[in-house]
Amino acid sequence: AMISLIEHSCVENKQWITQDEMLNVTVIAESTPGPIAINCATYVGYKQKGLTGAIAATIGMVLPSFCIIFLISMFLDNFLEIAWIAHAFMGIKIAVGILILDAAIRMIKKMQKKPLPIAIMICAFLIMLLIDVFAFQLSSITLMLIAAVVSLTLFLIKGSNGKAGAAK
Repeated sequence: AMISLIEHSCVENKQWITQDEMLNVTVIAESTPGPIAINCATYVGYKQKGLTGAIAATIGMVLPSFCIIFLISMFLDNFLEIAWIAHAFMGIKIAVGILILDAAIRMIKKMQKKPLPIAIMICAFLIMLLIDVFAFQLSSITLMLIAAVVSLTLFLIKGSNGKAGAAK
């Protein structure tokens, strides 16, 4: 949900990374464990200052949230039972959905307008929709393995077509 905020800060304001790098970071961060903001911060920190930058950026991203949640857990045992907090979290869920939709629309606008990326996007959307509508129980690891096999197959097919054309 923070993709658009990260993009605005890292690409447009600070110009630490390019738009293409942001798209790559987003894809990599989505496929690795952990929140996307932490994965992006680690990448940008590494790109700017190496391992030290990666560690500092990761700590800088994790520490404030950790401290806040730690303090909340110490002092409020029944935090989510407070009505206004429960309602606030319901509103946050809606806001997160809207931010995710906004990031998806931005990425669609910036993606290559070639048949293969468009076909992959449509297939991924339809598969996600079918999984949700029919409540299929597929683990995210299974989905990532399927995506890896499809990507590798497309890469090999595309690579063999390029070599065949070059040999002629």
